[in-house]
Order: sequence, then structure tokens, then C-alpha cells
Amino acid sequence: MSHTLPIVFVVDDDISVRESLELMISSAGWRPETFSSAQGFLSHPRVQAPSCLILDVNLPDLNGLDLQVRVAGDRTDMPIIFITGYGDVPTSVRAMKAGAVEFLTKPFSDDALLEAIRNAIEHSRALIDQAVEVQVIADRYRMLSQREREVMSLVTTGRLNKQVAFDLGISEITVKAHRGRVMRKMQAGSLVDLATMAAKLRLGQDGSS
Repeated sequence: MSHTLPIVFVVDDDISVRESLELMISSAGWRPETFSSAQGFLSHPRVQAPSCLILDVNLPDLNGLDLQVRVAGDRTDMPIIFITGYGDVPTSVRAMKAGAVEFLTKPFSDDALLEAIRNAIEHSRALIDQAVEVQVIADRYRMLSQREREVMSLVTTGRLNKQVAFDLGISEITVKAHRGRVMRKMQAGSLVDLATMAAKLRLGQDGSS
């Protein structure tokens, strides 16, 4: 998924800006998708590919800052680059605090925008890969029994087998058996690997996530 052709979304009500950015983006080897309004962008189906959003601050319906809030809620793997011809400090501060990766004031150089897009796409790619990895771990975790989850949670916090046995009211031999099954099902090469997986799943000591 992270190796598919990256998409650069553009939301700007100026057709000349959209056309020039579309040409620049396609020339750089990415896939452009342009929209004249925030609502047009929001109605577009979500894509499963590395992507970023070039967003004008001033739009005819929902403004860029309000759209940023909407995007941040359910498209966390899509970094936002703001562009504007009317930049001011409060607006740029608000945008950056809300998670924008860049805030460019027109006129800006093509190189500056291309570098911002390149960095945003790499960030998006990393987020997608991370999400896929966590999903794989979660799928393995769902294969564990409740007792195996409890054992995994305790051993990954540094508890010894005999301590886990005492905590759960079972024998140390039983703990070892559960621990071996957990390692196999989670495909963990070591206890450190297992602890890393537990951290990514944000497990509590009772095995809940």
C-alpha cells in the first residue's frame, strides 16, 4: 500500500493555481487530484496510498483551517501543506499547532513546494507502514486465549515466570507453556520483540488494549 503511486490533493478556488500545481505535481511523478472547494474534497472517497494535501487558507465554503480540523480527525496519514496569499502570524501559528507540516505564503518557489510535498509524502508513507504493522500484530494478538494474553502482558513488563505464576494462581510450568505458545503465535523471536509488540498494542497488565 505504501509503495503505490503517491497522491497530492490540492484544494484551491483559483483555477490557475490548480492547473499550475497539477502540472508541477504530475511532472514530479506524483498523481494530482484537484478540488475548487473543501466540500468537493470531503466528498472524494478516501484513498489507501501515501498522500498529502495542499490547502489554501481562504476557500469559498469551509475555510482551510476548518477543513484541517476535519481532516485531522480521520485522515491522520495525510499531512497538510498550507498555501496562502494572505498569510499572517496568527493564522500560520494556528495551522502549525493543528499539525500542518508547512505554511507557504505566495509567491513561493517551486522548489520550496516540491520539497514540502516530498517530505509530506515520506511522512505519510511512514505512518501507513506503521499502521499496517500494528494491524498485523493486532491480528496475531486476537489469536491468543485470554490466559495467553494475561501471560503476555505480565512477562513483557519484566515479571519472572514464578512471579507470573503467583499473580495468576497457576503453576510455573503452566506459565512456561503459555509463554511458549504466545511467542509462537505472535511470531516473536525474543522477549524483547514481544515487549515491543505489546508496547505497540498499548496493552494493560490485564491484557486489555
